Amino acid sequence: RGKNPATYDFSVVDTLWSFGGAFIGMLTLALINVEVWGRHEQGLLLGSFGASAMLLFGAPHAPFAQPRNVIGGHMVSALMGVLVQHFLGADPWLAASLAVALAVAAMHVTATLHPPGGATALIAVIGNTELKSFGFSFVLYPVGVSMAILVIVSVLYNNLCARRRYPIYWW
Repeated sequence: RGKNPATYDFSVVDTLWSFGGAFIGMLTLALINVEVWGRHEQGLLLGSFGASAMLLFGAPHAPFAQPRNVIGGHMVSALMGVLVQHFLGADPWLAASLAVALAVAAMHVTATLHPPGGATALIAVIGNTELKSFGFSFVLYPVGVSMAILVIVSVLYNNLCARRRYPIYWW
């Protein structure tokens, strides 16, 4: 049922721009995490944010990389994860599965599809005790704050390159 693989036009310039953006985006989150919030542990850095950085800087033209999808997808997914953790946290196998499934459904309903959001929902359920202690504030911090920062960095950085335009649409 598959087709021939899509062709890919490798570009050194695009690769370097993507590398630089991902580095600057994640470094910004890390520095804010330490300098502003005084946190040396996770805080503003979750694994799913690395996947978002890949989309924002590696494929800024993709629908999944647009601000509505990045910010909304993560926040909707975080909310699903926290809700499931709150009600089903004692059953991690069920909570993990339901959190991701609800996140996917909620992103569909809200038109905020962003694949890394599924990981954010999962992190809300399987994350360490500190992350779980955030409760519903997890949706705003670290998730909402981090994604707003990463999108701002992406807007500033991607538009420095004449070959890029970000975002394609805001909302």
